[in-house]
Amino acid sequence: MGRLLFLLLIGISAVSTASIFIKLCDAPSLIIAAYRMIFASLLLTPFVAFQKRRQDMGTMRLRGCLLSGLFLGLHFAFWIGSLKYTSVASSVVLVATNPIFVGIGGWLFLKERLNLNLILGILFTVLGSSFISLGDTAISREALLGDGLALLGAVSCSGYLLMGRRIRRDQDLLSYIFPVYSMAALLLVFLSLLFQKSFGGYSSSTYLFMFLIALIPQLIGHTTFNWALKYLPASMVAITILGEPIGAIILAYFILDERLTLWKAIGGVLIFAGIVIALRRAAQEKGSTEAIGEG
Repeated sequence: MGRLLFLLLIGISAVSTASIFIKLCDAPSLIIAAYRMIFASLLLTPFVAFQKRRQDMGTMRLRGCLLSGLFLGLHFAFWIGSLKYTSVASSVVLVATNPIFVGIGGWLFLKERLNLNLILGILFTVLGSSFISLGDTAISREALLGDGLALLGAVSCSGYLLMGRRIRRDQDLLSYIFPVYSMAALLLVFLSLLFQKSFGGYSSSTYLFMFLIALIPQLIGHTTFNWALKYLPASMVAITILGEPIGAIILAYFILDERLTLWKAIGGVLIFAGIVIALRRAAQEKGSTEAIGEG
């Protein structure tokens, strides 16, 4: 257990750097998202090519991985786009509401029980989101747009989590993440070309930050959480992921000099309370095999 907790702490620290690196990139959000997944997929390719034991993947499971990758690509397109308009604090707190949408999706599509904890969690989360949006309305309409994009990022991330919930249960880590990351990369490249975003002409520091985004928050952070799902109930992993906004806000305060307003503090507390309430019962269910993975 000590080893698991240590690795989860590394994962939380890794994903907390994503929003900071993104803010430091001088490139369109779609390009940042595309390079994140391109670099991540390329870095995984040698491991896939020389994988000694390859697990067979059926057609249905492969389709599930590809659909999961589409949701993941949309998640990054929306969330990274939100960071261009709103603060790190607002963005990472709002995108962290994805466990709530996962619960709703599980009830709608997987026939999972919608318990009182989840309903209360939804109410707290909606109220918290309103506080953050109210505070950002006083700043600018752009900040409010960024909040909306962050929420769309949470919704699309939930689609990714719902698809991964069943696939990861019987699929080894590498065979799961490679097609998912690669599909996300293809979607983001397509969207970048569709909206005529250039892949070249940026500063060397921007390319470096985009590579670091792929290496640290994606390959180290996200992959660590996916690995942990094999050994811990998904609800426990989801709760640990809530440490990402805390780490990101602290880093933004020291590196980007972003101040935490009262509205955001109140909204953040309400959202975290809502998510913890929603996951409280699930956290007590030992042996849960549901699969969940961020932002």
